[in-house]
Amino acid sequence: MSPASNGNAPSAGLRCFGTLKSDARGFGGRVALCLALVTAASALQAAPTDEAVEQYRAVMIIDMDRALAGAKALRERLAAHDIPGAKQAWIDARVGWERSEVFTSAFIPDLDAAIDAWPDATKGFHGIEAKLFGADHADLRAGVGADLGADMGDAMDGLVRDLTAAAKQVHDTPLTRQGLLNGLARLAYEIGDSKVDGGESRLSGTSLDDMRNNADGIALAYGTLFASTLAAADAKLDAQVRSEVSKLKTLLAAKDLRSIDPEELQKASEALVLALSAAAPKLGLETPTLEGDPASTGAGK
Repeated sequence: MSPASNGNAPSAGLRCFGTLKSDARGFGGRVALCLALVTAASALQAAPTDEAVEQYRAVMIIDMDRALAGAKALRERLAAHDIPGAKQAWIDARVGWERSEVFTSAFIPDLDAAIDAWPDATKGFHGIEAKLFGADHADLRAGVGADLGADMGDAMDGLVRDLTAAAKQVHDTPLTRQGLLNGLARLAYEIGDSKVDGGESRLSGTSLDDMRNNADGIALAYGTLFASTLAAADAKLDAQVRSEVSKLKTLLAAKDLRSIDPEELQKASEALVLALSAAAPKLGLETPTLEGDPASTGAGK
């Protein structure tokens, strides 16, 4: 991707090359100077994008740490037989996780599946949700030793382990703009496709919150990573993407899931994906893919 020009630096390099034919003296030194100017201009152009990616990483680190802290608190509350406290810790952990799914779906799909698979999950967030929100709480209070308690202990250890690994990946994974655009489009599509029929966290009753946190994550990712570059390249298209994000968030501001028209949510979701696809070439990127293939993260872009 080539960000918007940052002033006179690129043209200075071109002017320098333009003088070569008119002055043959010191040709080698002048070429070296011109190349240095062009290299410096390119670095100045690339820096804002790199900075934006690292700004986004910093926010993801906070969100993933929140998810991990919630999972650890959940394990502690269950060990203390505090069911209300465990439920609240589960809900708190979900906020950071759902905001991070632009990253997780594109860069760590295996961990994403282990942590957040649904609807037929036996582990991860939703395996625990089924036992915590849909089980006989007398069994839960019996703690590890009861059948349900032993299963819950294993599930909790697995969730903390996988979230610890995911938190490390946020720090260590080389992020690409292509991969983040892919994750952005996938999450937008998922809201209107697989979550539109009632959401993923049915037993806890937090499905609408899941989607709202997804939408917040989408707005954050677009605003941090792509908005300024697209606005410079095509202000009208930037306004369209922002408008589609706003429409999605407005629909999700409903008082409950029953108040949301599934068809309208699906249309808004698909419209956002189409707008992001139209933006891709303006950003110097390929059309985002909706398949969770790590190879499609676009190394170097």
